[in-house]
Amino acid sequence: MASMAAVLSKTPFLSQPLTKSSSPNSDLPFAAVSFPSKSLRRRGTVGSVVRAGLIAPDGGKLVELIVEEPKRREKKHEAAELPRVELTAIDLQWMHVLSEGWASPLGGFMRESEFLQTLHFNSLRLDDGSVVNMSVPIVLAIDDEQKALIGDSKRVALVGSDGNPLAILTDIEIYKHPKEERIARTWGTTAPGLPYVEEAITNAGNWLIGGDLEVLEPVKYNDGLDRFRLSPAELRKELEKRNADAVFAFQLRNPVHNGHALLMTDTRRRLLEMGYKNPILLLHPLGGFTKADDVPLDWRMKQHEKVLEDGVLDPETTVVSIFPSPMHYAGPTEVQWHAKARINAGANFYIVGRDPAGMGHPVEKRDLYDADHGKKVLSMAPGLERLNILPFKVAAYDKTQGKMAFFDPSRPQDFLFISGTKMRTLAKNNENPPDGFMCPGGWKVLVDYYESLTPAGNGRKPEVVPV
Repeated sequence: MASMAAVLSKTPFLSQPLTKSSSPNSDLPFAAVSFPSKSLRRRGTVGSVVRAGLIAPDGGKLVELIVEEPKRREKKHEAAELPRVELTAIDLQWMHVLSEGWASPLGGFMRESEFLQTLHFNSLRLDDGSVVNMSVPIVLAIDDEQKALIGDSKRVALVGSDGNPLAILTDIEIYKHPKEERIARTWGTTAPGLPYVEEAITNAGNWLIGGDLEVLEPVKYNDGLDRFRLSPAELRKELEKRNADAVFAFQLRNPVHNGHALLMTDTRRRLLEMGYKNPILLLHPLGGFTKADDVPLDWRMKQHEKVLEDGVLDPETTVVSIFPSPMHYAGPTEVQWHAKARINAGANFYIVGRDPAGMGHPVEKRDLYDADHGKKVLSMAPGLERLNILPFKVAAYDKTQGKMAFFDPSRPQDFLFISGTKMRTLAKNNENPPDGFMCPGGWKVLVDYYESLTPAGNGRKPEVVPV
């Protein structure tokens, strides 16, 4: 689908002061969204000064780590002679992130100084004294046996599960993997049951290896979705082709309902009122690791396609692309990473809502993070001063209008808050939500997904849906 390409924008802006959104219901996760406050004022500025062009990447330029075509054969021969480190699926996703410049100016898996700055400051200080945001460690773990095999070598080959070399890590540094400290600093808890921790940290090696990364070829997954995986450079090219003078990014890992769409279309209206001529929406679903009960990426992409086909979002002003990062579910810490990466792709506005990157506490019956902290942290985060943060006011299903609308506290009885749990239950039972909650084509995709799941205990996985 030609309209589902990806893009972002680039202009220096300061983060907007946040206004606290109060929710009449603690379980608003899915159908209750919030909208930007009326004034999109920037911290330390007065009025609305419109500047054209795409925002510069962190550090001033994209750091792309893919070996140029003429040198690939030579590099593959070099890799064949080096000690090997086999990558997990999540390691590969992080290599993908690094290779395309999403983490610019980071030039490879983190060495210890970068790791410690990330853990303790949520930022990196560059050689010129400037600071860029970096809130989640991008590291590669190895075990004692791998460390011994590497020995005194200053380079290693990173290989896939099939043994084929994918990249070379040079000028390497091996240091201890402080798992408890990493978990506590990233998630604010060491409680058991954190999805990313169980998948990628608990059983990982006790050492981390960092160094400069040379990726031998662009990362491809051959899953029918690679055409949606636009790099920051490709997004910038697409945005410039569309003459975008503002780019507002929307991160999501769920199907799009009409409340989300209302938020995005209202944001564009506000940007036009500010004086921008062609604001472009970057609809940017996360494509890396997600927890087991999230809707899989292939189904989400098909649902997003239907949202555009049904006219809920305008294909002419919307770019849909896949963000390759794994998901941590680390709340206010992780949402900084989500925002920072979009700067590198060109976005100068970032939409943030209730409990971004959050999840339920893995042990206790409560949310792991305060629902408002993500928005507040983004407004103060070091290295994100150039990014406009767009916080939400609450919107929900208005029974009197039969559609998603702004919540009116003077008539709360007229509004219905459909939680993510309720939405999933309706879809699983092949029941329809209220008219106007989600476009019919998008809802059918969701119902089809749950129908593809066999009863518990059967052991089959959902079938893959072509997009």
